[in-house]
Amino acid sequence: MTPLRLLVLADTHIPKRAKRLPAEVLAAIDEADVVIHAGDWVDLATVDLLQERSRRLVACWGNNDGPDIRDRLPERADVTLGGLRFTVVHETGATPGREKRMATAFPDTDILVFGHSHIPWDTVGPTGMRLLNPGSPTDRRRQPHCTYMTATVGDGELTQVSLHQLAARA
Repeated sequence: MTPLRLLVLADTHIPKRAKRLPAEVLAAIDEADVVIHAGDWVDLATVDLLQERSRRLVACWGNNDGPDIRDRLPERADVTLGGLRFTVVHETGATPGREKRMATAFPDTDILVFGHSHIPWDTVGPTGMRLLNPGSPTDRRRQPHCTYMTATVGDGELTQVSLHQLAARA
């Protein structure tokens, strides 16, 4: 099986936090076999852009997304990629106890992708579930950089997980 290249995004908040996705993220969309977005798109145009530009899009809505986006995307997206079961949600609650709570909430998930906090996260819970939050490519909040993730999945393994820091906008 040929490994799949993943692009992992969340919290794009367009046009509230940025007018458009950074050029580096647009290029990463073109390179990815699968784009995963964990909600808070804010505008339907960004959903349309990713659906048109991505080879495959796996996505959910977030708490800042209105009815137009909620009508198009699920609250939770589940997919098997490269032999691993992925779940994509926006919110996971408070940081303390997250791994244990999510293992209970999603017992059949190998990789949980989430957003909401804009804080990058990459941990493995007590059941072996890997939790990934790519941060935000447009709104760094209290983080030093805007961020997104890439990874490779194949033969039941998630590898080459990388957090990418975006240059500050001028």
